Amino acid sequence: MSGFNMKVTPEIEQLTKLCKENSTIDTDLYQKYDVKRGLRDLNGKGVLAGLTQISNIVQKKVVDGKEVPCDGELYYRGINIVDLTNGFLKEQRFGFEEAAYLLLFGKLPNKEQWKEFSEILANQRDLPTNFVRDVIMKAPSQDMMNTLSRSVLTLYSYDENPEDISLPNVLRQCINLISVFPMLSVYGYQAHEHYNRDGSLYIHNPRKDLSTAENILLMLRADKQYTPLEAQILDLALVLHMEHGGGNNSTFTTHVVSSSGTDTYSTIAAALGSLKGPKHGGANIKVVSMFQDMKENLKDWTDEEEIENYLTKLLHKEAFDKRGLIYGMGHAVYSISDPRAQIFKRFVEKLAKEKGRSADYDLYARVERLAPQIIARERRIYKGVSANVDFYSGFVYSMLGLPIELYTPMFAIARIVGWSAHRMEELINTDKIIRPAYKNILETQKYSPLEERV
Repeated sequence: MSGFNMKVTPEIEQLTKLCKENSTIDTDLYQKYDVKRGLRDLNGKGVLAGLTQISNIVQKKVVDGKEVPCDGELYYRGINIVDLTNGFLKEQRFGFEEAAYLLLFGKLPNKEQWKEFSEILANQRDLPTNFVRDVIMKAPSQDMMNTLSRSVLTLYSYDENPEDISLPNVLRQCINLISVFPMLSVYGYQAHEHYNRDGSLYIHNPRKDLSTAENILLMLRADKQYTPLEAQILDLALVLHMEHGGGNNSTFTTHVVSSSGTDTYSTIAAALGSLKGPKHGGANIKVVSMFQDMKENLKDWTDEEEIENYLTKLLHKEAFDKRGLIYGMGHAVYSISDPRAQIFKRFVEKLAKEKGRSADYDLYARVERLAPQIIARERRIYKGVSANVDFYSGFVYSMLGLPIELYTPMFAIARIVGWSAHRMEELINTDKIIRPAYKNILETQKYSPLEERV
């Protein structure tokens, strides 16, 4: 077979071997030249690469002049995520629109501003004429993140002013993308389900009088039905995934690409490419798959000794994918606790009871309690380990009946708000392109004529 679908041939294998031989770098050199691999030091602390006012993560506090780990805290524009979520939950409102306003504009909206912004988002839930038929329905991909990226890049062609990076125009584009991401994601899945799996095809139009979370469930389900608790928990999930500092991979990508002066659609497509990576946006899929394997291999889900043995096998690369990881445990920043997981957990149990999956929830709770003890026993770690937000989010999505193909797009539906806020911040505060340094460690070589080469 030739052309685009050429298979990996022995020649390609040999060239790959050559590439690896001449591109592998001695790991000791990173320490010799004080290179911060992954832009993090040996203790996992990120290299300071910029300033932001959008969100803040607290994982340590100074006690008696020394930094000590503390319960994790997350702030959106200076407001604790606990206070923000408690606020709209107490008033029995959906929080997506309020949190989006806060991140984009730096302050909580008053009642009139909240209503106006919600109406703006609702009125933008509209795709160009025949976009679903001509773009989403054609060549549906098995990966929804690729489908989402293609749709975003294609929207460039429908924008009358796509290259203008003035702040009003970029804000217009960002608000539009925030509004249509749920449609692009769900419709992309429906096309995949129909054309690649012979499933039924239905495209439900969103309603302007419903929240973002409600519209996702309405568009996804054949009968358009959902319970208030389902919509509330999905809304909460979107708020908790909306933003997480400027240093996460996809948000940093947004800053880097924005600094080049390129258009909004190219920038967001780049961020989507980052989020697609399993080390970033696909973690909750791994958690769900790991628990499925665990349940198939445990005789008694309540036997803590049996659970401990399974978790130990995971760390010894003897179970599941044999990568030596307990997925959903640990975070690049947090040590004692991830505040998002703590908020989420309060509602997961309620949903599990509503869905008749309390036994599953109990297993998750046992693993959350036992895993840090086993990791501390088996591994030398420089900081504590706790459940992160992905530990429970995949379980929640499964209870909501979301197909696993939409888990990472749900992350994107939320994080597009944070990306938009960071893109605006980058354009407002700098005109310099981000360009870090890489040290070359190869000695110079002389060019030799073709006939003389071995």
